[in-house]
Amino acid sequence: METQQQKWQNMTGKIFQNSITTLVEEAIIRELANGHRLKVCVGSDSHVYGDAISYATAVVVIREGKGAFTFIRKQREFQTISIKERMLNEVNKSVEIAYAICSILETYDVEMEVHADINTDPDFKSNVALKDAMGYILGMGYTFKAKPFAFASSNCADMMV
Repeated sequence: METQQQKWQNMTGKIFQNSITTLVEEAIIRELANGHRLKVCVGSDSHVYGDAISYATAVVVIREGKGAFTFIRKQREFQTISIKERMLNEVNKSVEIAYAICSILETYDVEMEVHADINTDPDFKSNVALKDAMGYILGMGYTFKAKPFAFASSNCADMMV
């Protein structure tokens, strides 16, 4: 599976050799052993640079009341697409990772949210993809969050894209 072959890093740039499924499972085992209650949030963001689109997907592991840490995957694509297509590409990248890790989270009873970097205010361009993104994420059975509550995409992934 493609998601298993991607390079993941933390917010300081440390590269991990393991797959995201291994990274998440190891993190969950370690954090639960330390007595933490956990939640995982997955979100993606993108920026356009000429004919290139840079994407970042963040998997944020939250230690309830004790901070969080993040795994990041960066990707770059060369294409010209509409804002709606780009927003839905972001959502698809998030759902792809959510799907890859959901069985691990279920095994350890860890809640997950999928965050979309889409504004709920119709005055913003990204809003054009809100209904489709919400339907896709909810249809997959995941908890959906949009701006301003979508910090995994609007903050964590945004910082790394």
